[in-house]
Amino acid sequence: MILAEHKYDYKQMDKGYANQTLYLNLSENTIKVNPVTQEMKDKFIGGKGFDLWMMWNSLPKNKKVKWNDPENEICIAHGPLSGTSKIPGAGKCIVTTISPLTDIIVDSNVGGYFGPYLKFSGFDALEIQGKAKEDIVIYIDGENKVVRIEQLDDLPQYAHELTQFLTEKYARDDFDKSRVSVITAGPAAKNTNWGMLNFSWYNKLRKYSSYKQAGRGGIGTVFADKKIAAIVCHSTNKKRNIHPYDSKLLKKIGKAHNIEIVHSDKLQNEMRTVGSAHLPEIMNEYDLLPVENFKFGKHKSIETEKLPLHRDVWRKFLANDGTGTDYCWVGCSLACSHYVKKYRVKTGPFKGQLVIVDGPEYETIAGCGSNWGVWDPEWVLEANFYCDTYGIDTISVGTGIAFVMECYEAGIINKEITGGLDLSFGNAKNALELVHQMARGEGFGTTVGLGIRKMKKVFADKFGGDPQFLQDIGMEHKGLEFSEYVTKESLTQQGGYGFTLKGPQHDEAWLIFEDVANHSIPSFEDKAAALCWFPFWRTWFGLNGLCKLPWNDVKPLENKTLPVHHPETGELYKAKVPKHVDFYSHYFTAVTGRKSEPADLIRDSERVYNFQRIFCIRLGKGLRENDSNFPYRGIGPVTIEEYESRADRYDTELAEKIGIDPTGKDTQDKLKLVRQYREDRYSKLQDAVYLKRGWNKNGCPKIEKVKDLDIDYDDVLEVIKKHQI
Repeated sequence: MILAEHKYDYKQMDKGYANQTLYLNLSENTIKVNPVTQEMKDKFIGGKGFDLWMMWNSLPKNKKVKWNDPENEICIAHGPLSGTSKIPGAGKCIVTTISPLTDIIVDSNVGGYFGPYLKFSGFDALEIQGKAKEDIVIYIDGENKVVRIEQLDDLPQYAHELTQFLTEKYARDDFDKSRVSVITAGPAAKNTNWGMLNFSWYNKLRKYSSYKQAGRGGIGTVFADKKIAAIVCHSTNKKRNIHPYDSKLLKKIGKAHNIEIVHSDKLQNEMRTVGSAHLPEIMNEYDLLPVENFKFGKHKSIETEKLPLHRDVWRKFLANDGTGTDYCWVGCSLACSHYVKKYRVKTGPFKGQLVIVDGPEYETIAGCGSNWGVWDPEWVLEANFYCDTYGIDTISVGTGIAFVMECYEAGIINKEITGGLDLSFGNAKNALELVHQMARGEGFGTTVGLGIRKMKKVFADKFGGDPQFLQDIGMEHKGLEFSEYVTKESLTQQGGYGFTLKGPQHDEAWLIFEDVANHSIPSFEDKAAALCWFPFWRTWFGLNGLCKLPWNDVKPLENKTLPVHHPETGELYKAKVPKHVDFYSHYFTAVTGRKSEPADLIRDSERVYNFQRIFCIRLGKGLRENDSNFPYRGIGPVTIEEYESRADRYDTELAEKIGIDPTGKDTQDKLKLVRQYREDRYSKLQDAVYLKRGWNKNGCPKIEKVKDLDIDYDDVLEVIKKHQI
């Protein structure tokens, strides 16, 4: 049944922009097309910038909108550089909403074909507000230029089945399936705060729709709350041209970048062969792999080369029939998407069946593997498959269940509370049972699916847990579960997690390797500079519809010859891959016609970054107190067991950094001394970063900074005036 239909005009793309956005109100069943202004393009660029601008102006300003209010929006935008095959990784889009975990803005960068197909259908962004009465499907037909809100009967509930069903339903024939991209959640998104979204693309070789995930912050939970069963975009069959300003320059830079990736990747991280599954052994080697709820940074007894989650182990699982390596957008030379072809399911509703598993990626391997104390790769695949088809984020599931396991071993919860489940570390089968319970909306899984922040309160109020201990080991910040890196030995990464806009994830500032392995950011000044440049730079990818991996994970051979410090100014190089930063400034110039140097890109991102911070303040958070309440395990050792696992390191720190001889002191005393020192460093780094970012000591952007960035709108100034100190 068609609830609403809107036919629209298609405007030829110009310099990477379609110059219009699509708005739907599900409460009213209305559809309309809005223009993209020059101001939007000049100040907010695209992607997350467009999402934030649309939400800022659409959400009522006289109330603090909650995630499940009808006024909350889900916005999906790509960016001017998305949709071209010349730039590696140019198929991304950004999903933005108010999070059920954090109560502030969350955004998630995701691949798949939906972003480019939305663009080719004539829209720079999709804006969804309101709530439907019954489950609906949004259909964007870019071929016939029509948008519909529909109700369909007998839809499959599991994401992998629903994706295949809708791909076949809306495709005109087998060839046409590759022009259909589907967004789905899954049954667990209705019953937890960890819901995520799957974005699909159809692979002609394996005749199957794979997907990437917009995973963080419970976006799928908002999707389910709005009663959206799926969004389908059917792209036009006409030539897909983003009409860049300078196609020759775009082709020239793109060719050089693509050749470099193909040549260098096999010598470096093997992204084209195993994807991010190359990371576990590297993190294990540097004591940064989360093990047993981030207590440890490596396997306690197995050497790295024999690690059961080593890349060589994954190489045996990943399909090697020519279809295992794939790109999540056409022409991406990195081609780091992978899948396991025939995995036989061990548990749940698909037990015994052979299924395709998209992945696994590093975060899933670490979160649902080592962080649970699970080292069997098949159980990681089991968790990967069910989290995807149930529609829940593997990072939050991994970190959340690891927290539950430690609480179980500490005696805070027991079998009576868990419904008979032994949730000791290493018990993968029972961890999967929690995942199944989340999908069914029953049992102890419903408590776990609330997220760590709410679990801590339940475990303290109902089960007598020590609130301070729960705070120390509950690896969430601002309500969002940690992504899978041990931060206690990297002050810079603590800032990278603690001072983020949306919570502790590696999207804004992945500096842990530079800090711990390369020791390239030693001083407070260096760290503060890095915690400005890197979040702004990484934000830029989210404004333009690009993947960060071609910049970050394949380095030009000459990169190793560059000095750590600038030969003339003596300043620390901020860019890990300076040549690639230049590439991207040329890309932006070639597509948009705005002649840009790297500094111009940083300024564009800084503007949007500050705007999002102010949006969080408008929603009642986003100040120093929200950055400060960091779980201590992210800073240092909580337990005696943790301290003694790295006793030489911490004793040396006591002697050389703090000036206290550890000889003769018991571990409990040493824990307190190390804690005082490390928490003080975190606070001092906070001051240094705020100063560098142009924020006051309360963490609020200063009025002069807002004016300098040219976002001193009356309603923006109204939000921050009361927080100027």
